[in-house]
Amino acid sequence: MELKEIKELIKLVSEAGVSEVEVERGDFKIAIKKTEEKVVVQSTTPVIQQPVITAAAPVITPPVATPAATPSVASASENTANLITIKSPMIGTFYKSSSPDKPAFVNVGDEIKPGKVLCIVEAMKLFNEIESEVSGKIVKVLVENASPVEYDQPLFLVEPN
Repeated sequence: MELKEIKELIKLVSEAGVSEVEVERGDFKIAIKKTEEKVVVQSTTPVIQQPVITAAAPVITPPVATPAATPSVASASENTANLITIKSPMIGTFYKSSSPDKPAFVNVGDEIKPGKVLCIVEAMKLFNEIESEVSGKIVKVLVENASPVEYDQPLFLVEPN
Protein backbone atom coordinates (compact mmCIF):
# COMPACT_ATOMS: atom_id res chain seq x y z
CA MET A 1 0.00 0.00 0.00
CA GLU A 2 1.35 3.39 -0.94
CA LEU A 3 1.70 6.42 1.29
CA LYS A 4 -0.95 8.27 -0.74
CA GLU A 5 -3.51 5.50 -0.06
CA ILE A 6 -2.71 5.52 3.66
CA LYS A 7 -3.17 9.30 3.79
CA GLU A 8 -6.55 8.92 2.05
CA LEU A 9 -7.63 6.32 4.63
CA ILE A 10 -6.58 8.62 7.48
CA LYS A 11 -8.51 11.48 5.86
CA LEU A 12 -11.59 9.22 5.50
CA VAL A 13 -11.47 8.31 9.20
CA SER A 14 -10.98 11.97 10.21
CA GLU A 15 -13.66 13.54 8.02
CA ALA A 16 -16.35 10.91 7.37
CA GLY A 17 -17.39 10.25 10.95
CA VAL A 18 -16.01 6.72 10.69
CA SER A 19 -14.37 5.56 13.89
CA GLU A 20 -12.39 2.64 12.48
CA VAL A 21 -11.23 1.28 9.14
CA GLU A 22 -9.26 -1.90 8.46
CA VAL A 23 -7.78 -2.94 5.11
CA GLU A 24 -6.08 -6.22 4.28
CA ARG A 25 -4.26 -6.92 1.00
CA GLY A 26 -2.39 -10.22 0.92
CA ASP A 27 0.07 -10.23 3.83
CA PHE A 28 -0.33 -6.48 4.38
CA LYS A 29 -2.87 -5.33 6.95
CA ILE A 30 -3.54 -1.82 8.25
CA ALA A 31 -6.03 -0.65 10.87
CA ILE A 32 -6.85 3.01 11.46
CA LYS A 33 -8.83 3.86 14.59
CA LYS A 34 -10.08 7.30 15.58
CA THR A 35 -10.17 8.36 19.20
CA GLU A 36 -11.34 11.75 20.47
CA GLU A 37 -7.99 13.46 20.02
CA LYS A 38 -5.95 11.38 17.56
CA VAL A 39 -5.96 8.83 14.78
CA VAL A 40 -4.02 5.62 15.48
CA VAL A 41 -2.55 3.66 12.57
CA GLN A 42 -1.54 0.04 13.07
CA SER A 43 0.17 -2.02 10.37
CA THR A 44 1.41 -5.63 10.31
CA THR A 45 4.20 -4.74 7.89
CA PRO A 46 6.49 -1.72 8.05
CA VAL A 47 5.06 0.88 5.69
CA ILE A 48 6.65 4.18 6.58
CA GLN A 49 9.98 5.08 8.15
CA GLN A 50 8.70 8.38 9.54
CA PRO A 51 5.39 9.65 10.92
CA VAL A 52 2.74 10.82 8.49
CA ILE A 53 1.71 14.41 9.23
CA THR A 54 -1.93 15.26 8.57
CA ALA A 55 -4.51 17.55 10.12
CA ALA A 56 -5.41 14.80 12.60
CA ALA A 57 -1.76 14.20 13.61
CA PRO A 58 -1.84 10.37 13.39
CA VAL A 59 0.29 8.21 15.61
CA ILE A 60 1.95 5.17 14.04
CA THR A 61 2.13 2.25 16.41
CA PRO A 62 3.49 -1.29 16.02
CA PRO A 63 1.00 -4.17 15.68
CA VAL A 64 -0.63 -5.13 18.94
CA ALA A 65 -2.19 -8.50 19.77
CA THR A 66 -5.95 -8.17 20.17
CA PRO A 67 -7.19 -9.35 23.58
CA ALA A 68 -10.00 -11.87 23.83
CA ALA A 69 -13.47 -10.37 23.65
CA THR A 70 -14.72 -10.17 27.21
CA PRO A 71 -17.13 -7.59 28.53
CA SER A 72 -15.82 -5.05 30.96
CA VAL A 73 -17.82 -4.65 34.12
CA ALA A 74 -18.00 -1.42 36.10
CA SER A 75 -20.22 0.12 38.74
CA ALA A 76 -23.09 2.22 37.41
CA SER A 77 -23.76 5.87 38.17
CA GLU A 78 -25.09 7.14 41.50
CA ASN A 79 -28.79 6.74 40.64
CA THR A 80 -28.20 3.03 39.99
CA ALA A 81 -25.46 2.55 42.58
CA ASN A 82 -26.45 -1.03 43.41
CA LEU A 83 -26.43 -2.09 39.71
CA ILE A 84 -23.55 -3.38 37.60
CA THR A 85 -23.11 -2.09 34.06
CA ILE A 86 -21.93 -4.58 31.43
CA LYS A 87 -20.15 -2.69 28.66
CA SER A 88 -19.20 -3.51 25.08
CA PRO A 89 -15.63 -4.73 24.73
CA MET A 90 -15.44 -3.50 21.13
CA ILE A 91 -16.93 -1.40 18.36
CA GLY A 92 -19.50 -3.23 16.27
CA THR A 93 -23.17 -4.07 15.82
CA PHE A 94 -25.20 -5.36 18.80
CA TYR A 95 -27.46 -8.40 18.33
CA LYS A 96 -29.79 -9.82 21.01
CA SER A 97 -29.91 -13.28 19.37
CA SER A 98 -27.86 -15.49 17.05
CA SER A 99 -30.34 -14.94 14.18
CA PRO A 100 -33.55 -12.98 13.60
CA ASP A 101 -35.76 -16.08 14.03
CA LYS A 102 -34.12 -17.16 17.32
CA PRO A 103 -35.07 -15.91 20.81
CA ALA A 104 -32.92 -13.31 22.58
CA PHE A 105 -30.00 -14.65 24.63
CA VAL A 106 -31.29 -12.72 27.66
CA ASN A 107 -34.32 -10.57 28.50
CA VAL A 108 -35.16 -8.21 31.36
CA GLY A 109 -35.76 -10.31 34.48
CA ASP A 110 -33.50 -13.21 33.42
CA GLU A 111 -31.00 -14.57 35.94
CA ILE A 112 -27.43 -14.75 34.62
CA LYS A 113 -24.22 -16.40 35.79
CA PRO A 114 -20.60 -16.00 34.68
CA GLY A 115 -20.11 -17.56 31.25
CA LYS A 116 -23.73 -17.00 30.14
CA VAL A 117 -23.89 -15.54 26.59
CA LEU A 118 -25.65 -12.15 26.78
CA CYS A 119 -25.45 -10.94 23.18
CA ILE A 120 -23.34 -10.86 20.04
CA VAL A 121 -21.27 -7.92 18.85
CA GLU A 122 -20.39 -8.19 15.17
CA ALA A 123 -17.17 -6.51 14.13
CA MET A 124 -15.73 -6.85 10.63
CA LYS A 125 -17.99 -9.84 9.83
CA LEU A 126 -16.84 -11.64 13.00
CA PHE A 127 -19.62 -12.50 15.44
CA ASN A 128 -18.28 -12.22 18.99
CA GLU A 129 -20.35 -13.76 21.78
CA ILE A 130 -20.28 -11.50 24.84
CA GLU A 131 -20.42 -13.51 28.05
CA SER A 132 -21.34 -12.41 31.55
CA GLU A 133 -18.63 -12.07 34.16
CA VAL A 134 -21.13 -11.59 37.00
CA SER A 135 -24.12 -13.30 38.57
CA GLY A 136 -27.38 -11.44 38.88
CA LYS A 137 -30.62 -10.41 37.26
CA ILE A 138 -30.92 -8.38 34.02
CA VAL A 139 -32.66 -5.11 34.98
CA LYS A 140 -32.38 -3.26 31.68
CA VAL A 141 -31.12 -3.79 28.12
CA LEU A 142 -29.65 -0.43 27.12
CA VAL A 143 -29.18 -1.07 23.37
CA GLU A 144 -31.64 -1.77 20.56
CA ASN A 145 -31.17 -4.90 18.46
CA ALA A 146 -29.01 -4.46 15.31
CA SER A 147 -27.77 -1.03 16.42
CA PRO A 148 -24.13 0.10 16.35
CA VAL A 149 -22.21 0.16 19.64
CA GLU A 150 -18.96 1.83 20.62
CA TYR A 151 -16.13 0.48 22.76
CA ASP A 152 -17.03 0.68 26.48
CA GLN A 153 -20.69 1.58 25.72
CA PRO A 154 -23.09 0.26 28.40
CA LEU A 155 -25.15 -2.69 27.12
CA PHE A 156 -26.93 -4.12 30.20
CA LEU A 157 -27.72 -3.16 33.79
CA VAL A 158 -27.53 -6.11 36.19
CA GLU A 159 -28.68 -6.37 39.78
CA PRO A 160 -26.05 -8.54 41.46
CA ASN A 161 -27.02 -11.60 43.54
